[in-house]
Amino acid sequence: MYRLLETLGWRNYFQAQLDESLPDTVQPARVMAVHRNRVDLAGIEGLDLVALGGPVAPGDVTTGDWVLVDTAIPRLHSVLQRFGVFKRRAAGASAAVQLIAANVDTLFIVTSANRDFNIARLERYLALAHEASAWPVIVISKADTVASTASFVSDAQKLGAGLLVEALDARDVAAVDTLRPWCGPGQTVALLGSSGVGKSTLINTLSGAGEKTQEVRADDQRGRHTTTARVMHSLPAGGWLIDTPGMRELQLVDVTAGLSDAFAEIAELADECRFDDCRHEAEPGCAVRAAIENGTLDEGRLRRYRKLVSENRRNSQTAAERRSRDRSLSKLYKSIQTGRRRDKHADD
Repeated sequence: MYRLLETLGWRNYFQAQLDESLPDTVQPARVMAVHRNRVDLAGIEGLDLVALGGPVAPGDVTTGDWVLVDTAIPRLHSVLQRFGVFKRRAAGASAAVQLIAANVDTLFIVTSANRDFNIARLERYLALAHEASAWPVIVISKADTVASTASFVSDAQKLGAGLLVEALDARDVAAVDTLRPWCGPGQTVALLGSSGVGKSTLINTLSGAGEKTQEVRADDQRGRHTTTARVMHSLPAGGWLIDTPGMRELQLVDVTAGLSDAFAEIAELADECRFDDCRHEAEPGCAVRAAIENGTLDEGRLRRYRKLVSENRRNSQTAAERRSRDRSLSKLYKSIQTGRRRDKHADD
């Protein structure tokens, strides 16, 4: 059984979480896709999907998760601890946190050599990748539409020391081969990017699948949503690829460490400031301001870093308040139910 699981990305990290006291009917499986009230699974012969409910609610599980399944029911028993997870604050007024994908080894951050190329958005994706312990690779698609991609590659490489950047035509099999080292047996890759940047085309080339793609709108070069769900695709070399819908809004939440990694040079400079609570404005002995003044740090990058830090702090606090409120309501509900049962027994 574990040989099969290894082809799906099983490793010692998950093996160590298994409890020997669990019954034989409880087995590990990987989540291939999440639907409104069920999940598609792989790893358990004869069981392709299972209903959600009971101890595991729909919002508790995401594509790429490793779960324990009670095959006798069948129902999800629990979700194994992740080594990393992509999440965002859900769009709209809700403070809910939406899970995107879990247990990803490599993140292909897909942008394109046109108006979609946006440094601020790339920085946002990089923070997500670092927080989720995924190796980031920036993929600049539609290289065939411009005379040169050199400026795009140069600007992207400035976002981190040793950051890997690949510019390619996603339809060209030979060009896409540069990405295959990250798609080997048992490896999990996820794609993030806006609509219309060529994610579905890239998946087609990597996997050979015939997924439907749509052209970008000619007037503004923005794409229409093709992917509507997060699904794991098998790759010819034995790896797995998680596609994600194009996201017009990606609000950061709980990525404090990821931001420090994505803006490592600012975090390192901040450690040299005279004051621990330096705001990098007009304080004496500010190493960050000194770097801006001598030209080794771009002030625009500091401004974007501050914006993301503020956004993350605000969303994380709001999410924490929501979780606290939900726990309080859950306790209240249980106490009411307990009281009703007690009253009923007293009447009997």
